[in-house]
Order: sequence, then structure tokens, then C-alpha cells
Amino acid sequence: MRIKKRYFFLSIFLAIFISACNLFTTATINNNSINLTVSAASSLNEAFTEIGFLWEKETGNKILFNFGSTGKLAQQIEQGAPVDLFAAANKSYIEDLDRMGLIVSETKALYGQGRITLWTRDDSPLNPQDIRELTRSEYGRVAIANPDHAPYGIAAREALESVGIWQEMKPKLMLGENISQTKQYAETGNVDVAIVALSLSLNHPGKWELIPDNLHQPIDQMLAVIKSSNHQTEARHFAEYINGIKGRELMKKYGFVLPQEMID
Repeated sequence: MRIKKRYFFLSIFLAIFISACNLFTTATINNNSINLTVSAASSLNEAFTEIGFLWEKETGNKILFNFGSTGKLAQQIEQGAPVDLFAAANKSYIEDLDRMGLIVSETKALYGQGRITLWTRDDSPLNPQDIRELTRSEYGRVAIANPDHAPYGIAAREALESVGIWQEMKPKLMLGENISQTKQYAETGNVDVAIVALSLSLNHPGKWELIPDNLHQPIDQMLAVIKSSNHQTEARHFAEYINGIKGRELMKKYGFVLPQEMID
């Protein structure tokens, strides 16, 4: 009987010991994980969310994404916002931050090239096939991202200028703070058509037509690690992951031209 009691108490002790070890191990893993802050252009919302999910699963770290217009995000970094990695929709913003000494220069890398589309809702009677059609009377309002701080808005303006209708279109334009808000204007019926990113047109409801890329400057998108980051090693790793096999596959899924294809 005493032997049975001894084994009983021993089994309880072992169970408590094993449970304590598991708690210690879990606490150690959690203490070693980090939260990475990534500021990224709105055109990357869905692509980066998917890439980030895979990276989190593989590393145990967490990513806090801050999506917005590239110009506004760059201003936040200039003002000292706690950002680890910046993925801009145009390389000029990364190069400007580099001249200011705010990024780790050797981490600059192109990760994709964007395209723009003419986008309308599925239930819309309108379905423009050419950007010149936007001057017609049936197109009352047209949304583009604000070209003052959004690279996709700059591309939209350049395309309208290339076909000679920018001045004529000005009274019709509604400006979005970023490319996601620009699309929302069309989704909610506040405008008849929006010029948006291909990445927000593919794999979604809606009708869209690709705008020829010879009508605007290339939307070469670049990323870099922020010099003030406390997690430079992890930020570099995530940047490499974006341009790695799994990252490239998802970037292509959302219509981005990959860096190697840009060179070719």
C-alpha cells in the first residue's frame, strides 16, 4: 500500500515538473519572438498580408503592417516613426530616405513593378477599354490616388497626360488618400470608375482593363531596412523572404512584375 502511495505521489510530482518545464519553454519562445513593424504601400495590402502570414508561421515572430500612401509613410519615417522595414511603391522615396541617412543603404532592393488598371463594379453598365473614354459624358466622376504623395496616382496622372486629357479630366477627379481608398470610391458607387493598382484588381470582383505601361513611368517598387530599427536582423530576413521563392510566388499572384523580369 505504501508503495502504491509512493508511486502516486511520484507521478503527481512528475506531472507538475513536466508542466512547469513546458511553461518555461513556452515563455522562453515567447520572450525570444519579436514584433516587426513594416510600413508598406497600400497596393501591397493583400500580397504582403499573405507573405507575412507565412513568415510568421515559419519564424514565430509577428508583423505589424502599416499600409498607406508611400509619401505619407515616408514622412512618418522622416519624423521618427518606429518602423523596421519600409516597402515603398516607388524607389524614389527610398532613395530620398537614403540621402537623409535614414535607411541601411545596402538593404535597398527592388521587389516588384506595379501596373494600373481602369476598374468598375460588376454591376456597372460602364466598362471602359481605353483611358481616353473617361472624357465621355457618361463618366461623371473618376477616382485616382492623390498624385502629391501616392505613386499610383502619379502614374494615373502621367497616363492621362500622355493621351492629352489631364486638364479636361481635372473637374471629374476625386482623389483618394491612397490606392485602396481610391478603389473604395468606385466600390461604393461614389465614382463611376477608378484608376487603381493591378494588385487590387486581380482575384477580386469587378471589371478591369490594364492601362498600357508606355503611358506612364515604371512603378518600380523598392524596400529597405530603417536605420533606427531595433530589429534589423529580422527586418533583413523578412525583406529577403519577400524576394525569395515563396514571396515572389505571391507577388506574381497579385500581378507584380518581378525584379528579374524588370531587368529582362
